[in-house]
Amino acid sequence: MDYVVIGAGPAGLQLAHFLQRAGRDHVVLEAGQTPGTFYRTFPRHRQMISINKPHTGWDDDERPLRVDWNSLLSDDPELRFTRYTDRYFPHADDYVRYLTDFGKSLDIRYGCRVTNLARGFEITCESGEVFEASKVVVATGFGAMNIPDIPGIELTERYWDVSTDPDDFTDQRVLIIGKGNSAFETADNLVERAAIIHVAGPRSIRFAWRTHFIGHLRAVNNNFLDTYQLKTQNMVLDGDVLSIEREGSGFAVTFAYARRDKVVRLTYDRVITCTGFRMDTSFFAGDCRPEMTINGRLPLLTPEWESVNVPGLFFTGTLTQSRDFKKHTSAFIHGFRYGIRAMTRMFDQRFHGVEWPCRQLAPDGWARAVLDRLNGTSALFQQFGFLCDVITPDGRYYEEMPVDYVPFDDCYLITLDYGAGHDAIDPFDVPAGRAWEDDPSHEDRYLHPVVRHRRGGKTVATLHLPEDLFNEWTDDQPLRAFFSPAPAPGAGGPDPA
Repeated sequence: MDYVVIGAGPAGLQLAHFLQRAGRDHVVLEAGQTPGTFYRTFPRHRQMISINKPHTGWDDDERPLRVDWNSLLSDDPELRFTRYTDRYFPHADDYVRYLTDFGKSLDIRYGCRVTNLARGFEITCESGEVFEASKVVVATGFGAMNIPDIPGIELTERYWDVSTDPDDFTDQRVLIIGKGNSAFETADNLVERAAIIHVAGPRSIRFAWRTHFIGHLRAVNNNFLDTYQLKTQNMVLDGDVLSIEREGSGFAVTFAYARRDKVVRLTYDRVITCTGFRMDTSFFAGDCRPEMTINGRLPLLTPEWESVNVPGLFFTGTLTQSRDFKKHTSAFIHGFRYGIRAMTRMFDQRFHGVEWPCRQLAPDGWARAVLDRLNGTSALFQQFGFLCDVITPDGRYYEEMPVDYVPFDDCYLITLDYGAGHDAIDPFDVPAGRAWEDDPSHEDRYLHPVVRHRRGGKTVATLHLPEDLFNEWTDDQPLRAFFSPAPAPGAGGPDPA
């Protein structure tokens, strides 16, 4: 077998689609009996926070993907998730239905839980089946909880399997450890029944509306903050949980405040750990075990999403986020679907002798080509700052390369991006916003096009086009000036520096 893909979640399905379309020898191994096993359990309260917007006012196929965060890329217009539900924050069960339909035409072996992956690559499943491959792509997503090293943490309930019935918490004092979406999702669910809810963690809450990283706390999960600020017996605690002990039928928690030199002992009826996920590494054997990063939660990867220490072992989907951790969108479906398309183009080049597709631009057509792409692309919009289009000095136009993968020393890189310091300002503080925008040393804090001229592997000039309310750009004069004089095919690139 040329490729074995482990996992039939959205990443595994997306990769299988592209491998099948290219005619590559491959198979997908899935532990469950259907695609998307993860979504049968998570999110625990069944409301997804990846937006689903069927009604956009656009009549093309590409731009609606800017506000459709769940669909996988396909040639079949029926395989858009927007056809499955109108809910803006969809129910996870609808996503399982969608993934099941998407997987019907793909080569997936269900009930094949991988228990051993040895260098070779020899892949052994729980059923006893053995597969061999020249390349393995792990698309398992997060298969384990991230558990902090706190004495007594084993006594707590876990987001993974804690009851989702609020009645089970009636009149109880509840501590939730963690300050991410899973923690606040859990807290919001208990507000009507629990007597007291404390949400605790060592760092400040980071809001997605400010950072533009959608994995930070989303507004749909932050109703709990209103109950805290209006003093309804709920609190957010900033600091470290030092220990958890049994005390009668409940728990005693030793807590150290972050902003003052004070340690307290607090009592609760229930303690719930909601501290995120990590990759399950249990099936990697011996010298096939990948080097890890981000506190051992994610594999350390090359720009081609290959393990840095196990050649031929690749990772895809949310496991690729170590390349842009908490900066861009590789952790999420609407980001990694484009990363997977780029990955298959990398495979084509490296293993099958097929060059990255490109088109040849006329000498005077650069600016128009860039504007057309900026006004239509969903890939650069969703993978802002991570994926780029590339123009070489002889006018070849390449689409959707990861910025840190681009193989050309002399070229132009086109991205959609946020300005430096965009996360340092409250977007709803109008006076502060105006002062920030009036400072000419700042770049635009909204999503806007950035064109960089790279020469000798270094950026020698940069053009920022102004932010547009509707993300539509028509004025090509700044680009023409930046690219001027327009190069002839085969000639050296222009020198705006």
